Amino acid sequence: MKKNPLKAIWAEGRPVLHGWLSIGSPFVAEIMAEQGYDAISIDGQHGALDYSDILPMLQAMRASGVTLGARVPWLDPAAIMKMLDAGVYQVICPMINTPEQAAEFISYMRYPPVGNRSFGPTRAVYAQGSGIAQQANDEVIAWAMVETKEAMSNLDAIAATPGLDGIYVGPADLSFSLSDGRLAPGFDREEPEMIAALQRIADTCKAHGKKAALHCGTPDYAARAVSWGYHMTTVSGDARILASGAAAQVKAFHAACKAGAGGELDGEE
Repeated sequence: MKKNPLKAIWAEGRPVLHGWLSIGSPFVAEIMAEQGYDAISIDGQHGALDYSDILPMLQAMRASGVTLGARVPWLDPAAIMKMLDAGVYQVICPMINTPEQAAEFISYMRYPPVGNRSFGPTRAVYAQGSGIAQQANDEVIAWAMVETKEAMSNLDAIAATPGLDGIYVGPADLSFSLSDGRLAPGFDREEPEMIAALQRIADTCKAHGKKAALHCGTPDYAARAVSWGYHMTTVSGDARILASGAAAQVKAFHAACKAGAGGELDGEE
């Protein structure tokens, strides 16, 4: 089985730059995969896509050499194993709130005797190579998402889960949950209590020998997260990049016209 490149990056002491896909388009995926990300994951939870979109997106990105992953819709064995058999090297599972749920997640991620993953790597055998049954438990990364007040109360026990590789922070839900709805969901939190929570997660992961990942909206915030001890940072995603890029072009056009660069249309007689 081909080695997971992310583990080599971490062994060198470097952070992983992670991209995010929520548009169900192989062409968009192919474009994103050529931009220099270390890893890219497809959002099967909130993304505008399903498995019939995800499979060709994985195929379109294969040639780039970027490490591919997916966020599954929920803690569901069918969804998790389907992504593994499609050939992803990392799975992000949302709303892991207890150590029991974390252990259940790991049981779906690993082949026996560690877990209960069913053998049938339909596409993985071509994308990852032979020896999957013997090596996948060590190569495929399992991320449990911590994004609620309940999860924070169980943080230490979740991080201690055997077989779990790391914790992936969903800051939108986490800010909403920790504040009891006082804070609107969003990325790149600046509230002191949220920064303290994010730093606590990174410290807890370090204490248990686990990786920490954070979903960010900007490169600057992602770099701050690395300084806090995060090993992987997600810098925006296809939908947000498209929206912000288009908005910037529209704004620039109107500004240029206002400054007189575009001239004025003749009035009609």
